[in-house]
Amino acid sequence: MDQYFKSYEELDIHQLMLSDKTRVLAYKTAIFNSREKFQGKIVMDVGAGSGILSIFCAQVGAKKVYAVEASMLAKSIEQVSIENNMQDKVEAIHSKVEDIRPDSLEKVDVIVSEWMGFHLVHEGMLDSVLFARDNFLHEDGLLFPSVAKLYASPCQLPSMYEFWNNVCGVSMSCIGKEYRKMKSLKPEILLLNQDDLLAEGKLLAWLDLKCVSVEEIDLLGGEDYVSVCEKDGRFQGMCIWFAVEFPDGSELSTGPRDEATHWKHTAVVLPEDMEVTRNEPIAFKLEFKRNESHPRRYNMELSLLDVEEVEHDVPCNCHMTKCIVTKKYIDDLDERESCAAENNDL
Repeated sequence: MDQYFKSYEELDIHQLMLSDKTRVLAYKTAIFNSREKFQGKIVMDVGAGSGILSIFCAQVGAKKVYAVEASMLAKSIEQVSIENNMQDKVEAIHSKVEDIRPDSLEKVDVIVSEWMGFHLVHEGMLDSVLFARDNFLHEDGLLFPSVAKLYASPCQLPSMYEFWNNVCGVSMSCIGKEYRKMKSLKPEILLLNQDDLLAEGKLLAWLDLKCVSVEEIDLLGGEDYVSVCEKDGRFQGMCIWFAVEFPDGSELSTGPRDEATHWKHTAVVLPEDMEVTRNEPIAFKLEFKRNESHPRRYNMELSLLDVEEVEHDVPCNCHMTKCIVTKKYIDDLDERESCAAENNDL
């Protein structure tokens, strides 16, 4: 069996995910808020794991739930269904969804899946959801979640920098420098304090799961962005997080300003930091590219750019003269239009 699926037979992993109340309750709320969309419907749970989402769907009245699980945990789903008196509604299918013949199942009305990995796309399970969508979902069917968004913001990483400055009265910044050089080679998974964000998150990717293709998720981000610092601080890395939306309008967000989840946050560590001030712009390009040798992984590349050469948002709150002048012009124009509207009302 694929080592990826084998790893999900470890019950410790499922206890970690089920203990993540933010995650579990977001799905339960979205499903229970949409009970009329599930009542009497056929549902597919892709990568059902322990089967809790399948049980939620059955509880709100789904006629049939296909709980598709490639690991041996499919046996446990059967037992959980019996334990909750849902064995007549929940059918565990021990298979990768890609190995199920499209003509062997009836079309489904809803697909539910908790497919997100670190920095959204790590583990590549979204591919399986899109396969299920293209082969098993009615044309007007629903996906839970229905939209996925990926964000990034410049941040401080005191655990990577300040620790080495004073270790019980001994300065070890030379070791810290080597430590950060090593850490900058791959993404770091950690919990970031919201106070260490330097700017609002920039939206790197917005995925409509009803129509996005597998080819479109081979490369995410890759555009030039300008973030404007909201306070003085030290630019030490980029913080990355994601959010997903459900058809009922609810959202599960994993950002530093949200309740912590088992996904934590992903950080790209800079080997050297730089002092920044409030309203200072930081220009960057952050690209996620699927690893051809390991399709479940993404290579991440961060480039810092010259703020003079990158196009800024309009209006932009940074301290560069061109942005101050542009913002003042827009504000004056809005004020003149507002005064003209008031005079017309008199």
